[in-house]
Formats: sequence, structure tokens, C-alpha cells
Amino acid sequence: MASCLENLPPCIWFEGGDKRNALSSMLAGFLFFSGWWFMIDANAKYPSSIDGLYHVWGIVGTISLFMINMVSNAQVRGDAYSGGCVGPRGARVWLFIGFVLGFVPIIAACWILMKDFVSSSGKPFWAGSGLFLQNVFIFGGSLVYKFGRTEDQWG
Repeated sequence: MASCLENLPPCIWFEGGDKRNALSSMLAGFLFFSGWWFMIDANAKYPSSIDGLYHVWGIVGTISLFMINMVSNAQVRGDAYSGGCVGPRGARVWLFIGFVLGFVPIIAACWILMKDFVSSSGKPFWAGSGLFLQNVFIFGGSLVYKFGRTEDQWG
């Protein structure tokens, strides 16, 4: 699973082969920060247009980020999972639930954007766009953090 970025050609001006984990962690953190910043900005600029329940979707996306990155790829494959009552099947179910919890806020934010901010002319478009961008960036950061790093066996 983690090999989707390993087939890219090496960059000529930057030799960061041993810094892949650090760079992907920084990029994932930046995406996560940017997602929350979009929603904070939209809420600060248009506080009356954003319902308090809209923030639930960002929290669900954040929980999804933690759930997706709790299990390693070796646990999902069954290589490094030696105990427990559910084994690799439990890790796969946990990862699946994490991905579902990542997609649900994006779909809900898209629905809210179209229903409340595009169809009605009274509410500002940026308030709904901030909610949508928040969830897209949080999920993007989750994917970068999951698949951008290499998982070496530490021994």
C-alpha cells in the first residue's frame, strides 16, 4: 500500500530519499492545519452564517485521520500482527471504518455547500466553501500521512 509514491523518478535538485517520512509528515500537517484554518476563517468572517453543527464534520474528519493512521500497512497485510482476538481482519475493518469516516464529512460538506450556500442567495459562498475545503484538506492530509511515509521495521 505504501508503494504508490515509490515509483516516482528522483528529483534532480533535491535528494530527499532519507527525508521522505519527514517531508510527508510536514505536508500532511500543513494540509491538516490549512483545512482547519479555512473553517476558522469562514467562521470568523461570517459567524451568523455558519451553524454550530457544521463543525461536527471537521471533528469527524479529524477522528478519521487518527483512525486511518493508527494501523500500519504491515498489520493490514497480516505481517506484523501476532496477537489479539481479531488479527489482521480487525485491522482491515478498523481501516475501512476510518476511510468511511473520512469520506462522510466530504459528502456532507458538499451537500451542505450546495443546499445552504449555493441555492440560497442570502448566505455567503465562502462560508460553505470553507467547510468543504476543511474536510477535503483534512482527508488529503490523512492520505498523505498514511501513504507518503515508509514503514521500516524497527527490529
